[in-house]
Amino acid sequence: MSGSFQPQFHPAGFDSPLRVVLDDVRAGRWRSMKALLETCATWGLRTSRSQVLAAAAANGDAVEAWLQEDPHVNAVMMQARVWVERALNAHRARQRDAGSLADRARRACWEAARNWPADPVPWVGLLALAQVDSPDVYQRRPEHRVDSWEYMLPYGPWGLLREVQERDPGNREAWHRMLQAMQAYGANAHDFVRWVSTWAPAGSPLVLLPLYLHAEHYGIQRANGQLTPLYWTRDPVSHYTLRALAWWFPQADARLWSPLDLNHLAQALHSGGFGEGAAAVFDAIGPFVTPVPWKYVADAPERWLEEFERARSRYVRDPETGPLHAGRRG
Repeated sequence: MSGSFQPQFHPAGFDSPLRVVLDDVRAGRWRSMKALLETCATWGLRTSRSQVLAAAAANGDAVEAWLQEDPHVNAVMMQARVWVERALNAHRARQRDAGSLADRARRACWEAARNWPADPVPWVGLLALAQVDSPDVYQRRPEHRVDSWEYMLPYGPWGLLREVQERDPGNREAWHRMLQAMQAYGANAHDFVRWVSTWAPAGSPLVLLPLYLHAEHYGIQRANGQLTPLYWTRDPVSHYTLRALAWWFPQADARLWSPLDLNHLAQALHSGGFGEGAAAVFDAIGPFVTPVPWKYVADAPERWLEEFERARSRYVRDPETGPLHAGRRG
């Protein structure tokens, strides 16, 4: 792309301290990870940082070394996180040992929950493991077939979600994990996100949950030749897009922005032709573009960055090429 824009593909996103620690974790070092987790000011930050750290640590032994040398409560939590990550990776790859890895991860989560009962993260891990269970409600583990809180919503890991809610209401990852479980079970996930959207408070990332589902749905259906770009201009998708622009983006704490959330909103605004407000969202993304959701709307999934750059160029001008521009696409 011309101009000064240089995309950055980093799992830490806006979290600069996390970016430094990830390098240590990949090298098998754990002390900076311990120090970072002790500085988390909120449960939400602890949740997001531990998720990214676990993804980096899953292929190494940094957490095992930490636990052996210093069995701190955070080391126990991170061990659970790492085993959950390994179990999910094995499940996606359809490995034969995925079930045994999930059992081991589940035991690690229960141990972490006992070590620090107030911590929501072990319960988030248990909730993440719900998606590897059977779609058949009668074959699932008991904790994955609990009555829903809302009439007409399907059975699921509602008790696990409630445990997170009691410790950290509106925990972003927990609700995304619940959506993943609904999708894995073949349940009507649209009913689930519709319900969430009716009560998600202003500034909450849960306001964007429908956009995640619709982006994935669009990508799958479009690959089968069943949907056109007009999908993004019609209700309910356009309703969710404009609601996120008004109800989340200007009211959320910018220090807690997720690049994934920003990219989903930017893509929905661009694809739906809602140019007003798009410039501010693209500007907020900065260099932190994410493959999802752009790969769902690109001409080919591998050309997702080109799709993002084309979209961004409509609304953002780099300093040497001109001012920001916002307006409804023609």
